[in-house]
Amino acid sequence: MSYNEFEDLDHVESKGMTFDFKGFLFKVLHHWKFIVLSIGIALVIAYSINVRKENIYRLGALVSIENDQNPFFTANTSISFNWGGVSGKVGKVITTLGTRRHNEKVVDSLQYYTRYMIQGKYRMVDVYKSAPFYLEIDKSNPQVLGKYIGIRFLDEEQFEIFMTSESEYGTGQIYSDKRKERVSIPKGNFKKTYKIGDKVTLSFANFTLHKRSLASITPQSEYYVQFLDFDGIVNQYKNVVKASPSSNTSSVLRLYMNGTNKGKIVDYLNATVAILSKTELEHKNQYATNTIKFIDSSLAAVNLDLKSVNEEMNDFRRQSKVFDVDEELQEVSSKLKGLDKEKEAVNNKIKYLDVLETYLRTKTNYTEIAAPTSVGIEESNILASVSKLTNLAIERQNLEATTKEGSSLFKELDNRIDAEKNVLFEIIRGTKSTVSIQLNSINNQIAKLESKLNNLPEDQQQFLKIQRKLDLSQEAYNVYLAKRSEAAIVKAANVSDISMIDEAKDIGNPPIGPNKSLNYMMALMVGFFAPLVLVFVVFLLDTTIHGSDEVERLSNIPILGLIGKYRYHNNLVVFEKPKSAVAESFRSIRSSLQFFYKKNDKEGGRTLMVTSSVSGEGKTFCSINIATAYALSGKKTILLGLDLRKPKIFNDFDLNNDKGMVNYLIGDSQFEALVKKTHIDNLSVVTSGPIPPNPSELLMGGKLQELVAALRQTYDIIVLDTPPLGLVTDALELSNYADATLFVVRLDYTKKGMLQLVNTKYRKGELKNISFVLNFYKHKTNQNYGYGYGYGYGYGYGVYGETYHEKQDSSLFGKAKRFIKKL
Repeated sequence: MSYNEFEDLDHVESKGMTFDFKGFLFKVLHHWKFIVLSIGIALVIAYSINVRKENIYRLGALVSIENDQNPFFTANTSISFNWGGVSGKVGKVITTLGTRRHNEKVVDSLQYYTRYMIQGKYRMVDVYKSAPFYLEIDKSNPQVLGKYIGIRFLDEEQFEIFMTSESEYGTGQIYSDKRKERVSIPKGNFKKTYKIGDKVTLSFANFTLHKRSLASITPQSEYYVQFLDFDGIVNQYKNVVKASPSSNTSSVLRLYMNGTNKGKIVDYLNATVAILSKTELEHKNQYATNTIKFIDSSLAAVNLDLKSVNEEMNDFRRQSKVFDVDEELQEVSSKLKGLDKEKEAVNNKIKYLDVLETYLRTKTNYTEIAAPTSVGIEESNILASVSKLTNLAIERQNLEATTKEGSSLFKELDNRIDAEKNVLFEIIRGTKSTVSIQLNSINNQIAKLESKLNNLPEDQQQFLKIQRKLDLSQEAYNVYLAKRSEAAIVKAANVSDISMIDEAKDIGNPPIGPNKSLNYMMALMVGFFAPLVLVFVVFLLDTTIHGSDEVERLSNIPILGLIGKYRYHNNLVVFEKPKSAVAESFRSIRSSLQFFYKKNDKEGGRTLMVTSSVSGEGKTFCSINIATAYALSGKKTILLGLDLRKPKIFNDFDLNNDKGMVNYLIGDSQFEALVKKTHIDNLSVVTSGPIPPNPSELLMGGKLQELVAALRQTYDIIVLDTPPLGLVTDALELSNYADATLFVVRLDYTKKGMLQLVNTKYRKGELKNISFVLNFYKHKTNQNYGYGYGYGYGYGYGVYGETYHEKQDSSLFGKAKRFIKKL
């Protein structure tokens, strides 16, 4: 064998590892019906999903978050409050929308734990406010959870409650405190009639049914009510409201929500904004409320002092008859009154600072600190520090609603609060020192003025002291009363920083889902690619040879002919059906073999070995019919049954297999005694004989070589029916006596790996002058393409029908039969 031949065979083996894209494409085209069916099923499923899914809607609202300035916050206002900036509030509002505390308030206000439904075509449909009635729930008694309670209206005045239950107990919830308890349920079918407006008191339901205004009730109409777990509903709605800043300004939030019922979406969005606004106003007024509480407590104490001093003055006047003093003493007394007012103001500052210091050391909630200006403290450092500490405390309080305790956010915020407290302690200490100096100065001035009064009579001195105390108490009372009124006015005039710009409203918004077009597109893709993947996997894992194109791709060994699939009761097709396409195929193979024999310059008859990879590929069938084809052409032919392990050829010629090649090879019989004439002219057969224990050793002996040499002198064609090449080594031994070798490949049966085996044997020189014969060939557009006339006269035959030179049956039955066979 030349170097080029070896190179070609190496190329063949490497070529066998490539993927046959063209074969895969034709495989897919062959299964187009399956793909169309898959797409159809996928579209039906998509349609079923689309008609069963509820429409999803999206509605929105526009909310303003501003730091509104109250008109009372002027330079003349002695009570000031610091509300913080806008940017921080926007973030807090967005965070609050997802908190459990906030959504609990919204769900509870709307009573979304009660569902009103009707039976739809595919599911229960939530009718919400479209129902002509609503329930006034008794929140102090339990309502069974999860059960469908039917309500059938008998007329416009009466309704019937009905329910079916397989168990006697269920879980009920008391919505006032959200407790759950076990409730009894009537087992089986339950019915009871009530009048509209009557209180329904049952073990599993407690409510009053009211008719909606302007709603009409249709007799025998049925509705269903379902009570749901409060916590479960809150979890369901906790993250449904989404917020994003408006593109125009950061102080405007755009809220939106998706859902299946537009009425519920509208109410939930509007309720959530209303509760946000109310909560914000409560937080905003908290500072003013704390100040009013502080002033009220101080005002109460001053009021008591004022009453006590009034009584003291009245008692003194009744006893001493002193009602006035001279002008000079009045002037001194007036100065003392002024100093007393200053002293009282300073004492109030010291008292406030002491209370503030004690509060900071003993309390942890710093949101209840009163305004320093309520006692006249105007120091900017104290005002700023108290305001900052209060804002940090409010920020921590808001964080508690959204974050678990122990979070790093709390640690950071607590560190900031502690730092601000330490700063405030230092400010308080410094302010106390300054105020104490002021107090000492005032006391010294008071002492000097009081010394001028020591020369007065005792009763006049007493009168002036009581008068000073009375004036001081009256002044303090008036100041506190004015500050309280001012704080109350500020609180009353306050408005929430959260206001609705554009409330949620159903204006006929189309649904945003389900995306039916997308579902159909997905169905098309899945319906198309799923069978495609299945075909690909099957194609990839399929190791069977299905067509001549695969043989060409896997090996450069030539294909000598195609044998069409032909159903017949024996293997003598060429003899009994000479006009069939199969017979013509064998005659074509006979003609093609002449090219091999011309290269061989041996004298005498020619030998032909027929083998295959495994049993069942039609090796014996081909051996019999190729021998018959030669015999019918006038060639003296002999067929040797050398498959000593599984002999077959004797049955088709009605011969017995008592004696055969085995007897000759072991020296038990003369060869001439084993040769049997057949009913086919020019064709003799030697069967295999009894199965020996050592077939390989018999075939390797020298007697077979002598026999073949002798037969060449007597016969024109010697056909060797050998064992399968892929199972035993017998065929390799016999190939030494063959002028040509036919390797039978049965389509849809022979494995691709067997061709690699043949390639290897051929490359090593163990097989020579070998060709492939494709048996059980059937024209398939998905497997065989681009061929038909490439291998001589017989290649194209066998692909057309059952017969050749015979008139086909044109009846309906014949056409149907041919169509079924093509499948």
